[in-house]
Amino acid sequence: MKIVSYNLRKNRAVSEIGELADAHGVDILCLQEAEAVALPAHLGHLSLVHATERNRLGLAMYVRDERFRAHAAHTFQLKKSLHDRLLAPAHERLLGVRLHDRETSRDFVAASFHAAPLTALNSLRRHQIHTALGELRQLGPGLPALMVGDYNYPVFKGRLDLEMRDHGYELSLSDKRTYTRYKMFRGHFDFATSSGLDIESVRTLQRGTSDHLPIMVSASLSTERVPLAV
Repeated sequence: MKIVSYNLRKNRAVSEIGELADAHGVDILCLQEAEAVALPAHLGHLSLVHATERNRLGLAMYVRDERFRAHAAHTFQLKKSLHDRLLAPAHERLLGVRLHDRETSRDFVAASFHAAPLTALNSLRRHQIHTALGELRQLGPGLPALMVGDYNYPVFKGRLDLEMRDHGYELSLSDKRTYTRYKMFRGHFDFATSSGLDIESVRTLQRGTSDHLPIMVSASLSTERVPLAV
């Protein structure tokens, strides 16, 4: 299956998502910095499952109707940064959906994630990531899980990778940088964490009007049992 994650830069790139989904045969589309009221209910073969409504910079997820059935969809608040408290860009920074894959007759959890901005410390973002994965385990206990999005984590990914592995998750970066707007902060901002899936590739797609480039994760449900996270 093909999962695309795209930060729309305050909804500026919303007009691109239909063509993006169609051009790449997307099965799941995860969005960040989207305005729920501006999102169409359908994008060709994809249908909107859920979107945050309280956020100024919201999250959303579309899935392929003919392949997936949504059992549950929830948004979650995570620990707030000072930026969040002062400017209130986001109340919920995680959107998780428990899906049934008709092709494999298996359930798994997919999620769109948007970490605190660069004004916050990496330690806060790691706290948000761990909390988010914990929420997804509650949404689908023992199920495979894939969380994609804007992690705002440009440096010291080695520590994050070690922590993810210690908790039974795999950290996957794309083949090219996903953010190049500022020289100081160029790098891989958008990536994936997963458990119980085989990640075949993560590609950075063509630049649009957003300051982030979309990424596409090609993955399949693993035949191995999902390890219990600590």
